[in-house]
Amino acid sequence: MPQNELRFDELLEGAEHSAVHLEMRDQYGVGDEADDFLEWKNTGRRDADPRSAYWAPWVNLVQRAVERGVTVRRARVVSEPVTDYIRYEHAGADVNVFAGEQVRWLPRRRAADLLLPGCDLWIFDGRSVLFNHFTGDGDWADPPLELRADDALVKQCVDAFEMVWDRGIPHDAYEIH
Repeated sequence: MPQNELRFDELLEGAEHSAVHLEMRDQYGVGDEADDFLEWKNTGRRDADPRSAYWAPWVNLVQRAVERGVTVRRARVVSEPVTDYIRYEHAGADVNVFAGEQVRWLPRRRAADLLLPGCDLWIFDGRSVLFNHFTGDGDWADPPLELRADDALVKQCVDAFEMVWDRGIPHDAYEIH
């Protein structure tokens, strides 16, 4: 995630009860995972070591939150058959689970009747929403992040996430198609 005046790690470290992440793109192109994604595409091997330089900062951040009693959930809405990028994400999701995240996958066809936000997002304690803005190619937009705390907007995003979560398939049961 890009570093700018809005620091994601500070938001997660400030969470008291919950942090939930809704991902809805089938392809991302962010620079910090480009080398790992290319390695996976070329060899079929993904860095899945939670202690690696690639994963350790994330694993440590999530583990600290979970140890404080924060529930961390991630839901991904995916088109099927899935893209190579989603296969890559699925190959690394065991590390997310190892860190303490709960992860679910929802095939897009099962989300057709849901009203979902236009962007990926994080919701912290049901009080604020951090929208993640991407370019059409899947790289970070400028500005990449937008934090909002309007009660009505937060409620809409919470409701959308919970509908996806309720329909989602737990990571250990989701088979890539």
